[in-house]
Amino acid sequence: MLNPYLFYQDNCEAAFNYYAKSLGGKIDALMRSSDAPPEMPATPGREKMIMHARMSLPDGTVLMASDSPPEHFQKPQGFAISLTVKDPADGERKFNALADGGTVTMPFSKTFWAKGFGMCVDKFGIPWMVNCPAEGM
Repeated sequence: MLNPYLFYQDNCEAAFNYYAKSLGGKIDALMRSSDAPPEMPATPGREKMIMHARMSLPDGTVLMASDSPPEHFQKPQGFAISLTVKDPADGERKFNALADGGTVTMPFSKTFWAKGFGMCVDKFGIPWMVNCPAEGM
């Protein structure tokens, strides 16, 4: 099983709440730094940050994430989360939700390989590709 693990710049909870609403996901776990055992105390001021989050999407996909300590955070690059959707209307709706407040790098449209395809970076800085494959692809 291969599951993406995303690192956020202190907005993991907001991102997961948004994905749950936009993608129909269910947040299975949302552990804060303050939930750690006493021998692993949270860094002062970061008690409410997310230490680990887990979301199940309707297709069985699992996303996991956390808030990265500031000294370790790097802007996401060199990858995209690829979301495959059967219905182009649903794909476009999900693409528009992910792109809302972010940056569209390739508008959602029909291509030679897909009934619909688009690329964006969401408002949380995560790159996405939404693909509605053509028959036989």
